[in-house]
Amino acid sequence: MAVPVRSDPARLPPGEFLNAEHAASCIEAHCLRDGPVGQVGLEIEAHCFDVDDPLRRPGWDELSEVIASVPALPGRSRITVEPGGAVELSGPPADGPSAAITALQADRAVLRAEFERRGLGLVLLGADPVRRTQRINPGSRYQAMEAFFAASGSAEAGAAMMTSTASVQVNLDAGPRADWAQRVRLAHALGPTMIAITANSPMLGGQFTGWKSSRQRVWSQLDSARCGPILGADGDDPASDWARYALRAPVMLVNVPDEGLAVPVTNWVPFADWADGRAVLGGRRPTEADLEYHLTTLFPPVRPRRWLEIRYLDSVQDALWPAVVFMLSTLLDDPEAAAIATEATAPVATAWDRAARIGLTDRRLQEAALVCVSAAAERAPAELTESMEQLMRSVQEGRCPADDFADQVVGHGIVSAMSQLVKGEL
Repeated sequence: MAVPVRSDPARLPPGEFLNAEHAASCIEAHCLRDGPVGQVGLEIEAHCFDVDDPLRRPGWDELSEVIASVPALPGRSRITVEPGGAVELSGPPADGPSAAITALQADRAVLRAEFERRGLGLVLLGADPVRRTQRINPGSRYQAMEAFFAASGSAEAGAAMMTSTASVQVNLDAGPRADWAQRVRLAHALGPTMIAITANSPMLGGQFTGWKSSRQRVWSQLDSARCGPILGADGDDPASDWARYALRAPVMLVNVPDEGLAVPVTNWVPFADWADGRAVLGGRRPTEADLEYHLTTLFPPVRPRRWLEIRYLDSVQDALWPAVVFMLSTLLDDPEAAAIATEATAPVATAWDRAARIGLTDRRLQEAALVCVSAAAERAPAELTESMEQLMRSVQEGRCPADDFADQVVGHGIVSAMSQLVKGEL
């Protein structure tokens, strides 16, 4: 609970912010790293299902035991478990998309083999199509997030976001400081087109939602102060935009590292109010550690974390995600491809909901997608030919992965479709 407080800045404990302006300067100084482009980091989340009983959600102890038995991963990815039991692989930065893709493919093969040996399948879909929301990760951070969402009136969407969604995340260098504004604008402008291409979650909770990307629909139902795009009116200064966004966003959790706890904030307290002393949390003003923790609770589609975290892609099947990753990386890192993408995506740069709802059946989104995927295909290495050709065919036909999954469900029933997915037959 936050209460008003009056403080003398001269008597503040060391390390605490003097005011919101002080916090803003800290954000602006550290949000992006000046340097060349080229490194690519990948993260991929997969829903974990019991091969014999797809409605069962494997528990925390079961998953922990399986993960402990996974052999050393050749690509050195880190394995973590999301709140609802989705298993995430996070690869280290690699020199270019091809190296990052190859490393993550190798690690995913090792991980899948061990899970299959235990009768479990790792399924790449943007949303869990059949199981009800349920948190199995016992971490205090996720308990506190549940309490925050319940208090803010978004318990259902918050639970779905935490326990029923999965994505492919692409992490790219921020690039030279002089290019930050253009680069961040393009990363946002690509969002609707890439969402339309990769939409892979037509179902949630056992029902068709009417959206190609139910994952994106869930995110749109959450607070835009925490989950909306960060760009300001002109997007000319992404560091200032991010500082403004972060200071206006309400504090979700207060971390108490000495006790290993995260405490939910159940009333609306913008970080600026905490930093200015208009409200107090944890009996004090915030420190840089509190600010850094606050930034981890903000989920915009493009998040500055010294590099750029691109968070808007649905998790898509193994045959497709390598082409998607190469495409997005190339359209941002290759200057000629970036110029093509900037022009192609301009008419649909803000069509986030339309892309998630109807995907490539929207003519303008399909036109932008065709230009963008063609630019990437021209630059793709030989080892990605098959994946890129499949992506190109889908875009030409105006289809996304959600259409293929929906066809299987309609044609064969959800039980059969899920059984095939879990066994890796789709």
